[in-house]
Amino acid sequence: MPSVSEIRSVHEAAELLQSAAEERRRVSIEREGGDVVLSTRRLDQVLEHETGDLTCIVEAGVRVRDLNERLAEQGQMLALDPPGNPTIGACVAANLSGPRRHRFGTARDLVIGVTVVLADGTVASSGGKVVKNVAGYDLGKLFCGAEGRLGLIARVALRLHPRPEASRTLGVQVRSAAEAAAVARKLLHAPLELSALDVVWPGCVAVLIEGSRAAVDEQFEAAQQLAGGEEDFGSIWEEAEARQGRARGRLLFAPGELASTLAGLDEAVVRLSAGVAYVRDPVPDSRDPVELALVERVRAELDPAGVLA
Repeated sequence: MPSVSEIRSVHEAAELLQSAAEERRRVSIEREGGDVVLSTRRLDQVLEHETGDLTCIVEAGVRVRDLNERLAEQGQMLALDPPGNPTIGACVAANLSGPRRHRFGTARDLVIGVTVVLADGTVASSGGKVVKNVAGYDLGKLFCGAEGRLGLIARVALRLHPRPEASRTLGVQVRSAAEAAAVARKLLHAPLELSALDVVWPGCVAVLIEGSRAAVDEQFEAAQQLAGGEEDFGSIWEEAEARQGRARGRLLFAPGELASTLAGLDEAVVRLSAGVAYVRDPVPDSRDPVELALVERVRAELDPAGVLA
């Protein structure tokens, strides 16, 4: 059985990885697979919160909902809403997102700086505490989606957004893939500022509108006149979260292929602007072989001894 190490600091993580490299032990981060499983559960501090700059710096073990409860006291939020309550480190490592990806993007779009520990124990930082900082190599974007194969994400500087005064959800029931595609097309091309636009399939097209109360009411009425539907009070997003949470595959599709994609699926949550459907069954990796080869080259450079499992 692998041993589990709950590190409490960047220094402890560096020592553990350096020791593992010297002793030729393999380390996995937050999952089984190595001789040592490294856990960030105790890296759970909010280190800085600059309310005027709309930024904060947190340790990797801080959980999204816990952070947002704290930020809400200052009228701010981290605009990430993936299923469950993952840690910030997990969000970056897997480049997680939820319905608000439509407006705010994924973890990759909200990270402005990171401190990481490489496989040999080297501590490296890039980015900064302000949104427009461009100093150094962008390790944050490199580590987003790397799933712990390049090193440990220890600290993250994040871009924040004002917490909306109001929000409303419109649910448009659809009976066919063609109807879902037609409704989605209308909403995508309308002059509306939507926080989320998902197809919860089969069933409906879900629209989230956030902002000032007056603007939300105006946008909601415009969307309803355009697409029909009725107001929903949260059940759609609960269902979308449940379906995304139990999905085992991510199916990518090109613009214009929504109807044909939905026609072949029994159940899915579709992020329209991203062109991705979260589906029940595993999906083969669709990345280009050249891209996969580049990923392996980067991994070999950062972890030549193969310490990270």
